[in-house]
Order: sequence, then C-alpha cells, then structure tokens
Amino acid sequence: MRISARAQKVEPFYVLEVAKAASSLAETVVHTDSPMIFLNIGEPDFTAPPLVQEAAEKAIRDGATQYTQALGLMPLRERISAWYTTRFGASVPASRIVVTAGASAALHLACLALIEAGDEILMPDPSYPCNRHFVSVAEGKAVLVPTTSQERFQLSGAKVQSAWNAQTRGVLLASPSNPTGTSIHPDELRRIHEVVSARGGVTLVDEIYLGLSYDAQYGQTALALDDQIISINSFSKYFNMTGWRLGWMVVPETLVGTIERLAQNLFICPSTVSQMAALACFEPASLAEYERRRTEFKARRDYFIPALNALDLDVPVMPDGAFYAWADCSKVCQKLGIKDSWDFAFELMKRAHVAVTPGRDFGTDQTRNFIRFSTANSMAQLQEAIARLKVALT
Repeated sequence: MRISARAQKVEPFYVLEVAKAASSLAETVVHTDSPMIFLNIGEPDFTAPPLVQEAAEKAIRDGATQYTQALGLMPLRERISAWYTTRFGASVPASRIVVTAGASAALHLACLALIEAGDEILMPDPSYPCNRHFVSVAEGKAVLVPTTSQERFQLSGAKVQSAWNAQTRGVLLASPSNPTGTSIHPDELRRIHEVVSARGGVTLVDEIYLGLSYDAQYGQTALALDDQIISINSFSKYFNMTGWRLGWMVVPETLVGTIERLAQNLFICPSTVSQMAALACFEPASLAEYERRRTEFKARRDYFIPALNALDLDVPVMPDGAFYAWADCSKVCQKLGIKDSWDFAFELMKRAHVAVTPGRDFGTDQTRNFIRFSTANSMAQLQEAIARLKVALT
C-alpha cells in the first residue's frame, strides 16, 4: 500500500520505543526486589478527584451523553473563563474559548486554520516533538531554533527576529516547556509577540502546564498580553484527566467561526461525558485538591533536582513548572564510556531498572547530551530511583 508523503514526514516518537523496551524488561523484573521505575512518561500519578468522577457517573446515569456544540458546552467555557480571572487575573471571555478533544485537537485546529503550505513556524530546540508534527501535517515546516540554558531553553525576541524570513508565519512556544519545565518570562514573551505582530505573524503558546507553575513571576498566562495571542490548554496535566482527552484553546474573536467550522467537520464535538465531568474541576473542593497536588509536585521537584545534580546529572535550569528534569548526562556518559543519551537511557534500564527519556525526540542541537526525567511519580519512587542511580553510576 502506498503511504502518503505527509505521513512519512512524521518521525517516529522515540519515547514510545524506549517505553516499549522498558515495559518488556519490566515484565522480567516485576517480581524481584528491583521492579522497573518509570520516569519516562509525562503523566501525573494522580487521577481525577472524587467530584469529577462522580460528575462523569451522573452524566452516564442521566443519559447526558449526546453530542454537544462543536465549540463545547457553554457552562464549561464559562467556568474556564472564570478560572482565568480568579487564578491569573486575566479577562478571557467565554466566547473566545473553544473546548477540544485534548490539547492535541486544539493544536491541530490552530495549525489547519492558520498555516498555508510552505509556511514556516519557529520553535525552540528542544521542544515537544508532537507540536512540530502538527505543523507538518498542516503542510507547514517547523524550524527548530537552538536555545541555551542562559535563555532557559526558550526563544527570545532577538532570536525570533534573526530567524524570521519571507516564509515565516509565526512561532509556536510552550511555557512551561516539555522537556525542560522552564517558562518564558512575561517581558521576553512580550518582546517575542511584538516581533511577530510587527510582521503580521501569529503567536501560539502551549500552556498545558501553566497550572503547574511554582514561581509567580513565570506563572502568568500569555493571554494577559494581547487578545491576538492563541493559547492552547488541557485538562490532562493540572486537572489530572489524561485519558479523558479534553482540552481547550483561546483564540481571537475573529477566528472563532473558522475554528468552529473545522471542528464541526473534523471532530463533531469533544467527549460529552468528559465535558460534564470537567465542570466539577472548578468546584472549590476540587480546586483545593489540585492545589494540594501542585504543592506535592513542587516538593518532588525540590527533592529530585538537587539529587540529580549531586550525581553529575546536571540540570542547568531549575524548572519553574511542569514535572520534568532536563539533565545533562554528558559527564556521566564520558565517565562510563557511553556514546550519548540514547545509549545511556538503555544502560540505566539495565543497570538500575529506571526508565528515562533520551533527548533525541526533542530536537537536534544538544539533545544527544540530555535526558528527560519525569517527576510525576510518588516521592517514594523518586527516592528509590535516586538510590539506584547512585549505585549504578559509581
């Protein structure tokens, strides 16, 4: 069967290849005193809190399972709008909020609505690999711009200006970022957006980890800067609803109609049960639980990053959000005679029964020297992982 050129442009998702290898090895050690610890997948160990589960059950019992409008339930859009006001002090009208089948659907819709064939979108290297594939599926080209730890592994206004050319359509940023957990300072984001706007471009910001921010100076939504910025968000990370496949996007009023038309044809609507459940995310008891969990994620970060640094797995920038550690493993690789982070990841699997993600997925510039740890596991598992790493790396 002939496969489309479009599909062939989408590179393998290497993290899943590592995950398959880890799962295979895990089966052989599951009953030993050293079962596999999975620090390779960015999924919270918490699940939906009680009120959210109960709301889903009630929706099913009541038969509230039919199609909704393509833009999502208006009561849910209104609650998201209110959350922006109370959490971030930002005025985001419900009319600009589009509920989607996960953040992935939001990115897909945004790229289809805004990118023409041949358009280039600037993104930082490193960055989440799937984001650049949304660009390529829309027949655009993702241009990875190398970044440094001094830049928090994020783009700057100066770099955007330097990289811009006649084919550039805009930027796709992530703040906080996967894999680094670092955010763009609001002042720098403003400079980036000014460069983009002056050239008639679009600024898209992936903010799916924004709720899991630990530093007030970075924990601000890009939507506070300008109503022309497009923000992508999700119920997966802060709201712990990964498998429910629910997200949203905030777009300029002039773009709502276009997004609605695309959503009607491509998705019909997001899951009705997931939407009914998500209404309960904004109840006071649920929000209190999410904040308790955010505090726990921060405590894990505060333990794990210094512990990695002590093992010469240097994390050059302290993450200010999300649940990742982007660690330079080059010193350890040199010490152990290992080629790069890809081989190191498999070596850790064998030596310590700890699964991590090599940098290959996230770019090409320095990624062979980096591995990504997920700290979305319990504190006990993180402590056990560090104990095993100490043995394996000495």
